[in-house]
Amino acid sequence: MSDIPDNLRYTAEHEWIRMDDGVAVVGITDHAQDALTDIVWIEFLADEGDTVEENGAFASVESVKSVSDIYVPLAGTIVALNHDLQDAPEAMNEDAYGSWIAKIELTDAGAVDGLLDAAGYAALIGE
Repeated sequence: MSDIPDNLRYTAEHEWIRMDDGVAVVGITDHAQDALTDIVWIEFLADEGDTVEENGAFASVESVKSVSDIYVPLAGTIVALNHDLQDAPEAMNEDAYGSWIAKIELTDAGAVDGLLDAAGYAALIGE
């Protein structure tokens, strides 16, 4: 059973989003990291300052099982990338909700309300 915090919003592609002082903090869910198994690499496909479109890939993670893209939950501008994950990608397995990948200044912060809540995400993954 995956951990699904109530204070976050979720996408069908298994990203989580938390608003922090008007900036969206984004990572992958516990369910996603569990499905990926041991994450061994992360590559950023966008840079700080880049404008990103909703559902566009902005990072890629490699596990012992596969390579998966990480998608932008909502359009905006990347204001920070968690470069610490490049040295310690396993942190995403150890603490999926503490290991953010990017911080994005959203074009429309109100759009967060259109994402899945914890109950909706739990239903999506069958929990």
